[in-house]
Amino acid sequence: MVPAHEGRAAEPVYRPILANRRGELEALGHLDDVVAPLLAPVLQVSVLDQFTLDVLRRLPDGLLTAVDVTGLPDAPEAELVRWGVPLVPVIGLADSDRRLVAHGAAARAHAQRAVVRLRVGHDRAGPDAATAAAERVWRLTGLVPEQCDLLLDAGDVCCRADVRVAEPRVRRLSEWARRHAWCSVSVAAGGMPPAVSALPTDEPVRVDRWDWQLWQRLADLGVGYGDYGVGSAVPGADQAGDRLPTVRYTTDGAWWVYRWSRRGGRGDDRFADLCRTVVSAPHWPATGAAFSWGDHEILRRARRGAGAGSASNWAAWSTSHHLAHVLAALRQRGRESRPGPWRSGQAPPERGRPARPHRNGETRRAG
Repeated sequence: MVPAHEGRAAEPVYRPILANRRGELEALGHLDDVVAPLLAPVLQVSVLDQFTLDVLRRLPDGLLTAVDVTGLPDAPEAELVRWGVPLVPVIGLADSDRRLVAHGAAARAHAQRAVVRLRVGHDRAGPDAATAAAERVWRLTGLVPEQCDLLLDAGDVCCRADVRVAEPRVRRLSEWARRHAWCSVSVAAGGMPPAVSALPTDEPVRVDRWDWQLWQRLADLGVGYGDYGVGSAVPGADQAGDRLPTVRYTTDGAWWVYRWSRRGGRGDDRFADLCRTVVSAPHWPATGAAFSWGDHEILRRARRGAGAGSASNWAAWSTSHHLAHVLAALRQRGRESRPGPWRSGQAPPERGRPARPHRNGETRRAG
């Protein structure tokens, strides 16, 4: 297998943080070879099984895939260099000495780079302590700052108040980051509510993408963008409970969540009705099924060309569309006039006036 970093046409512009569930992994596996190099997903591996390893081996070669093993025991089985797959290690400032040494070995074996993930709500010891922790990372991994992408993870940002709290914290960390020659700096957050089962059924429900709004307010910093896909940033969310047919459809600044519980008929008919509602909505893309693999699968179900699938399938199709939508939005912004990319060593920019919050509130139903 070709190392993930070889033959890349461009540096990635999008860092989604995804769980190593079947749906998310299937969506990554269906990425087009043209757009795959523009993504640098961070996989949060909480359970290491043969399925995950098999999927990782089949991902597009142009995909720069990073893996966070914080959820695994600090044991030899969690060392990425033993997995036999070219992967980028995700490093935490509080990782053990043993784990940092293992991450350094994995980085040198394949991509010659790593992702340092700094959790905005947890790692709040101040700039001097953060510098000491980063220097410990570089010393034990054998890496230098230029080999490390810094990911500022703001975590769960599900309302306007969360954005107001997260923004100054991210700005302070961004100012600290300018002290060091990071390869890149990105900001990630998760705007999906932890329990969509609380939302109404049998109608599209609009949910604001507060993670996207946070990043827009930080546009003057020139940092990269990351999110949690169509999942929640809350640990353990989306794991159980709601089994209704569900599609989380990404649009500009919002998701439309479709949960169908209509009685009567077969399950396939119920899901076909859900998909017909999606493809007839104003936010269905002009290119239709060609927009993403997920949109293709949704249209097939709307035309009764296949069965309803499972919860993993619904997550896969939703994630596939989300990745395509975010990439298209970021590439469009890149063609427009905006502040230049983040660079170390620059003076912190002046703060601009924050973006005006959505006038219709945080979450509303479709009219």
